[in-house]
Amino acid sequence: MTTTEVGTSHRRRLMEGLAACIRTRGYAETTVADIVRAARTSRRTFYAHFADRQECLVALLEESNQRTIARIAAAVDPVAAWEVQARQAIEGWIAAVQADPPITLSWIRDVPALGPGRARHFQRSAMRAYVRLIQDLTDTPHLRAAGVRPPSEQLATILLGGLRELIATAVEDGHDVATIVAPAVAATRLLLGPRT
Repeated sequence: MTTTEVGTSHRRRLMEGLAACIRTRGYAETTVADIVRAARTSRRTFYAHFADRQECLVALLEESNQRTIARIAAAVDPVAAWEVQARQAIEGWIAAVQADPPITLSWIRDVPALGPGRARHFQRSAMRAYVRLIQDLTDTPHLRAAGVRPPSEQLATILLGGLRELIATAVEDGHDVATIVAPAVAATRLLLGPRT
């Protein structure tokens, strides 16, 4: 293994160690010592890759959100009816959440509490990525013909904020996140559906 590969391997193990800790005790209760213990590495290795646990969390969540966005985009059939596409997008997101609910909950609840700096920058860039996804998914000739137009950044943000809260509440209450599909699809139709 090259030095670069070893470094990448250690970084990956540390991020997976943090993910394991979030799943068992939550981010707020996790220390660097917990992360290195779960990753079976040392504090020295941790600090060679991350300035602090917040930086490790942001790296973990950046990857998680990239996977979620890709999963949503892949779930949507761009030539399906508008209502079908809206459901496919929501179901794609829910499937991603179901794959690892505690990590999604950490993104929704922990990151806003971290304050200014890298975490705030990450939070805003992640929301912009989701807004762009919504705008890209709704900016097709097929949907234009159906009367659907890409939403403004503000309107997409309103939709995303509501969906994130529905997801967080379902996870916190121990409910199956799939229970939010129907109201999420209804809200999406109302906010983004065809204009007359």
